[in-house]
Amino acid sequence: MPSLLLHTANLLLVLLLVSAASATTIGVTYNASSPKLPPPEHVVSTLQSRGISAVRLLEPTPAAVRAFAYTNITLLLSVPNNLIPSFAANRSAASVWLYTNVLPYHPRAHISLISAGSDVITSAATSNPDLDPSTVLLSAMQNLRLSLLDLGIRTIPVSTTFSFIDIMTTSFPPSAAEFQEPIGNLILRPLLQFLEETNSSLLVNLYPYNIYRINSEIPIGYVLFQEHPFNFRDDLITGVRYRNLFDMMVDAVVAAMTVSGHESIPVIVAETGWPSEYEARAAGNYAEMYLKGLVKHLRSGLGTPLRKEGVAEAYIYQLFDEVDSSYNNGRNATTAAAAAMIGGAEAGQHWGIMYPNMTLKYNVDFSGSANGNGVSSVQMAVAFLVTLCWFGVFVILANS
Repeated sequence: MPSLLLHTANLLLVLLLVSAASATTIGVTYNASSPKLPPPEHVVSTLQSRGISAVRLLEPTPAAVRAFAYTNITLLLSVPNNLIPSFAANRSAASVWLYTNVLPYHPRAHISLISAGSDVITSAATSNPDLDPSTVLLSAMQNLRLSLLDLGIRTIPVSTTFSFIDIMTTSFPPSAAEFQEPIGNLILRPLLQFLEETNSSLLVNLYPYNIYRINSEIPIGYVLFQEHPFNFRDDLITGVRYRNLFDMMVDAVVAAMTVSGHESIPVIVAETGWPSEYEARAAGNYAEMYLKGLVKHLRSGLGTPLRKEGVAEAYIYQLFDEVDSSYNNGRNATTAAAAAMIGGAEAGQHWGIMYPNMTLKYNVDFSGSANGNGVSSVQMAVAFLVTLCWFGVFVILANS
């Protein structure tokens, strides 16, 4: 009997460690270059007090990177899109950027990954028609990685960021999803090979909001992670049941990677969120409901049906409202396109989760723990069972 209890306790301990390891890292996107925002040092202090452990820096500046030095916050740096052609043409251009934004602060600032551009396909189509992603994107990534190696930095992988709408044929059923052509053959397959060879991740901007705006037949509760008995969709090909649109979209990406022969590459959701203007025209605070549901789901460690470990990281767009930001204007192109398809206007949307005075817009615990110490309810329950089993072992041994 004691050996059985000991075996059970050890098994539950393993489950605790697995649940702790599989929970997705949740971060926010932050553009320190936007006007009328607090200094980066003040922002960092607030993020730490809120338990936010990861930040994706859009248009990073030396001052912003420096502010995160000696903190426990990891940084995902995004190279501005306008630098991609020069990176592709000349490795020295990538080296100059690294000398300015990375080398002086590494490893004191924990830089986890560098994205060579963001949503480059959309950017090329809307604001820079002379930019051909099929000819410059992979070359820019390769030169950026080689420049890192030249500087003796081998721990920072390189990737780039795509928009789900730009690269995917469909979100349902996920098993039928493939990459759009000719983007798949010209850009994604060679790029996925690079990511696999360099142990990097695929970054995707993934907005259930956009899919919902395009397809009004999708129940709003399904988009907002609401738990209802009939709130599901079945993939009839695989028999897999999906209870929210986010998991469906993630698994569509996973399925498309599998078709391309690269099913094991980690997926990072570089952007997701919900604007605070749209719910004013609907019943309920949809932005808060989406963020609460997202954080709860990611912290559960349940993953998705096709990717049990879930996405490696997920970044909420965005920390502050940036309606005047050049990045914000560019990245909203796909959202604007979605609105145009249904005759809606998306001007003046606010995606920020925080006001400039650094108070939260929404009642959401971004640290992901009801008890405030970063431990999820799943982990607490398993820890309790482990403790209970060990207590039983000790009682039996003491009486034997």
